[in-house]
Amino acid sequence: MADFFTKYIIMSKLIIGSFEEFEQYVGQELGVSDYIKITQEQINMFADATLDHQWIHTNPERAKIESPFKNTIAHGFLTVSVMPHLWEQITEFKNVKMMVNYGIEKLKFNQAVLVDSELRMKAKLVSVKNLRGITKAELNIILEIKNQQKPALEANLIFLYHFE
Repeated sequence: MADFFTKYIIMSKLIIGSFEEFEQYVGQELGVSDYIKITQEQINMFADATLDHQWIHTNPERAKIESPFKNTIAHGFLTVSVMPHLWEQITEFKNVKMMVNYGIEKLKFNQAVLVDSELRMKAKLVSVKNLRGITKAELNIILEIKNQQKPALEANLIFLYHFE
């Protein structure tokens, strides 16, 4: 039964059209995203974009020999950077002029993400506040690694939604 429920959550997006609609979900699990595969090509492009070419990320041959993981791993901030994409798989916002990434709190990297691992997001709405017409939402996020008990990371994301 749990597998059916999880599959149902993954396939259906939560649609939010106002502060009042969003507020109804405080304290609730909002859903689970699909899995996204983290490839060596993504890791290399992230290294180029951030100028972080540490061998543990970009040199598979050396990583096989010298890394405790015996493989390359994704940058921690690469895993953080896929969270907005995964969040969009869980929710769809109507009547929004703009959404702004506002902050990340309590970020903890729990486990390295090996190349070719698959990640998915579980999201829970911690709080929603009306800041003079701007909706401030705090979400508790767990980024799971497929077939691993320990998640890649946990964090509280804060978004600002400007509803029309």
